[in-house]
Amino acid sequence: MPRITREDKARNRQNIVEAAGRMFRSQGVDAVGIAELMKEAGLTHGGFYNHFASKDDLAVEACGASFAASLGALDQAVAEGDGPSGTPLERVVADYLSAAHRDAPDGGCPSASLVVDAGRHSDTIQSAYAVGVEGYLTGFAEEFAREHQGEITSQEARERAILLLSRLVGAMALARAVHHVQPELSDEILQTCSTHALD
Repeated sequence: MPRITREDKARNRQNIVEAAGRMFRSQGVDAVGIAELMKEAGLTHGGFYNHFASKDDLAVEACGASFAASLGALDQAVAEGDGPSGTPLERVVADYLSAAHRDAPDGGCPSASLVVDAGRHSDTIQSAYAVGVEGYLTGFAEEFAREHQGEITSQEARERAILLLSRLVGAMALARAVHHVQPELSDEILQTCSTHALD
């Protein structure tokens, strides 16, 4: 039997983390079994423990990777600066509170899709989630400070960042919770919060 290379092992681990990120965000950490997860990653069940000591360890890494991807989108919006479609924060709000984001929780921001899981799981998972939240708060606060140069203090910028993230996560969680039974209400939540998120 051919020996697995270091590159193959790294690729397999990455496949597991990506599959976990998708499945944990769409189904929740507890709802995903290791056998099902490994199948999604294109690997056998027995190979899981060659990469991770436990599902919690994987959840921590998957949470971190999911937030890194999501925060990359924020960094890109900031780097693009103000444009015809608005300020970076206006574009972030529009993307976050879109029907496309609501309808694709497996690829969306983990701040909304893992909010309940983070509160129910181990301190290590909660810590990984907190790091992601802090990343958003830092990015938002820096952008608020840039947009309102000299008009607000750093504390006021952070408070606005907390309010914005809370509005985004809360609106998305509510919109997803009612979408299948009351799609009009779901749309109304997204539209209303999108209009007033930066108020």
